[in-house]
Amino acid sequence: MERTIISLDWAMKEILRDKANFGVLEGFLSELFNKKIVIENILESEGNIGNAFEKINRVDLKAKIDNGEIAVFEIQFGDKLDFLGKALFNACKAVIEQVSRGNLYDIHKVYSINIAYFDLGAKQEYIFHAKLTEFAGVHFDESIPFSQNLNPPLSPDVNIHPEYYLILPNKFDEKIRNKFDEWVYVLKNSTVKSEFTASGIQEAGEKLDVLKMTSKQRAAYEREREDFMSYKSELYTAELKGRLKGEAKGIEKGKAEGLAEGEAKKAMEVAKNLKNIGISLAQIEMATGLSTDEIEKL
Repeated sequence: MERTIISLDWAMKEILRDKANFGVLEGFLSELFNKKIVIENILESEGNIGNAFEKINRVDLKAKIDNGEIAVFEIQFGDKLDFLGKALFNACKAVIEQVSRGNLYDIHKVYSINIAYFDLGAKQEYIFHAKLTEFAGVHFDESIPFSQNLNPPLSPDVNIHPEYYLILPNKFDEKIRNKFDEWVYVLKNSTVKSEFTASGIQEAGEKLDVLKMTSKQRAAYEREREDFMSYKSELYTAELKGRLKGEAKGIEKGKAEGLAEGEAKKAMEVAKNLKNIGISLAQIEMATGLSTDEIEKL
């Protein structure tokens, strides 16, 4: 049995900012990080920006975790050449905003969770993880951890460099290999199976159940879904028209080049025949339009 739910991008913009619904994101992050995560609050984000294209195509959300760490979410539907640059920017921004002028650089870990519904060149993999844990020696086999802890200063060091997760739901083959794959299934299909047991996932089914939306929420949800489908249709149409136009230009160019090649070949044959019967070069040049050098080579 499957429960159809609101897509996660809509939920992040409209529902999951409510503290009563934090359990959904906490479950998502707990399974991704493989440790218990508690969200303190949702920080400012760009998810409700006014630009219609960006509102349909992207959602951002930033959550503060109980130990001071920060999780930055970005969901992108349309192809975006600078998507990974945006991921880097968001992570760096979350780092910079932790430091006030004149204070120590007491940096808490930032996790960048990026969900892309377009092709980034992956062949089979659908979850990628990138992190820098240490400075490696160039000349000698030694390293220095990329970590510190200033608050309190005597507690164990923690890695402070941002970690990046890249999730590609469209690449998921729907084979459940671990608990987080259940969440990837939800990202891809917007449905929760009754047998799923990942942390927070059944709560997501309850909280994000389409049938439990108010009439106002459902109307807004359907409108945005329709806008997104219209956007995809317009994008596909533009790409198709561009491709067909390019193909038509290629055909016309090919015809012109073929015609020119045929005319040149015909002129060469005529010139060769005239040369064989003793017609002067000047007369052949006048009759065929070929140059004297071209005629002499025949």
